[in-house]
Amino acid sequence: MALLFVSAVEDPEPYRQEFIRLLPGEDFRIWPEAGDRAEVEFLLVWRPPRGAMKGFPNLKAILNLGAGVDYVLADPDLPREVPLVRLVDTGLRDGMVEFVLHAVLHFHRQFHRYREFQQRKSWTKVPQVEAANRRIGILGFGHLGQAAARHLLALGFPVAGWSRTRKQVPGARSFAGADELGAFLGQSDILVCLAPLTNETEGIVNARTLAQLPKGSYLINAGRGGLAVEADVLAALSTGQLAGAALDVFRREPLPPESPFWTHPNVIVTPHIAAITLVGPAAREAADNIRRLRAGLAPNGLVDKAQGY
Repeated sequence: MALLFVSAVEDPEPYRQEFIRLLPGEDFRIWPEAGDRAEVEFLLVWRPPRGAMKGFPNLKAILNLGAGVDYVLADPDLPREVPLVRLVDTGLRDGMVEFVLHAVLHFHRQFHRYREFQQRKSWTKVPQVEAANRRIGILGFGHLGQAAARHLLALGFPVAGWSRTRKQVPGARSFAGADELGAFLGQSDILVCLAPLTNETEGIVNARTLAQLPKGSYLINAGRGGLAVEADVLAALSTGQLAGAALDVFRREPLPPESPFWTHPNVIVTPHIAAITLVGPAAREAADNIRRLRAGLAPNGLVDKAQGY
């Protein structure tokens, strides 16, 4: 049986080298050279071309080489009966935690304002707020959100998380469901968006929800571009409802040159780098899941397709 690497954007060679080492003797194939499709047991995918995942009669699982699976789930030819597994490796987690901590501290310590003062050659100090008085809200309180929460709590920030179901994180408040979203937003001085993109979370950061944040709050989106209505984010920045935003993901990527986010004085733009997939950890996790599936065990990171993550 064979593994087939399917991606139009990712270089397959580093993965091939890792799998040769991790699963010696494995038949590693690279799309579009699938060979006999009946021999393909697993698909290793990252942003696979539409239709590339169909027509494999003996497929045991599709292993996504990233945490987000919205792109895969949007393919109308996705074989719905085949298990879909997402990446939950520690490299992704640690990268996301680093990004969130940096962005939170950037706004908390007002570095965006000091940069402005530097450009004006102005020796100006800004009153500092204690961490204990800067409330952090994490929209999306799953694996990544909880990891970020633990580090923020260690720095003395009050942390709350919102998700579809209630979570238990020592020291953090947990809000759940649509009925508690408003209360969660009302106590988020810095809103960190890490939720998956689903039918329920599409456009969840919009004019109505942004208005529920405290005046002068900050937005950090490192989850999915589709979580935010970008025109509403710009409007909130223009009125001062948002004092600043750090945006790593956008509805259209690469971000077009004409986007006003590029030149907005209160916006930090990064090119979807908050949590980068590293080949070594990703290949190790995928290889481990292949061993688990062959042994009849449940894989780590099994996706609930109905929920979208």
